[in-house]
Amino acid sequence: MGEQTDAGAREEFHESAADGAADGAADGVAAAVAARVEGAVAARSCGQAVLCCDRRHLAEVGRVLRDEHAFTSCVDVTAVDHLLDADRWVPPGIVPERFEVVANFLSHPRNLRLRVIVEVPEDDPVVPSLTGVFPGTAFAEREVFDLFGIRFEGHPDLTRILMPDDWDGHPLRKDAPPARIPVTFKAAGGPR
Repeated sequence: MGEQTDAGAREEFHESAADGAADGAADGVAAAVAARVEGAVAARSCGQAVLCCDRRHLAEVGRVLRDEHAFTSCVDVTAVDHLLDADRWVPPGIVPERFEVVANFLSHPRNLRLRVIVEVPEDDPVVPSLTGVFPGTAFAEREVFDLFGIRFEGHPDLTRILMPDDWDGHPLRKDAPPARIPVTFKAAGGPR
């Protein structure tokens, strides 16, 4: 890769790389990991390579991505509650559950991005923690726990991070009752 002289040229190079070789390489990584992990499926969603696997393999997949495919960071861990989603994307071979945990991995040396999705059942919302592989996921996992009630087995400090300690429930669950907390704004005379 040669030196780029202006922002436009850099952006054109980035777009051409993202539209071509990088997509194929990320798809190749997803396929390689899927071939190695029992029940995993490589797919594409929203123009991005996706690996769907059983929740018990999440930390193993993270370790394989880090150690064998040069994925240097897990940039985000989040969740989705599909309670009200009658029609949703699920690749063939994957059994849909109420929750999904979604982890986005990035390989800086290879300029690749891969999304990993695991289905999480409502009656046992537990997945292995990624903190042993990517320590930077600690706060994101705490946020998912706090807002969705999904527990991360092996997390070093799985406590609430956004809601008060005495908060009852998990506010981003679709079946959580809508609540209104009185908020006092600086210019207002009292809570709204």
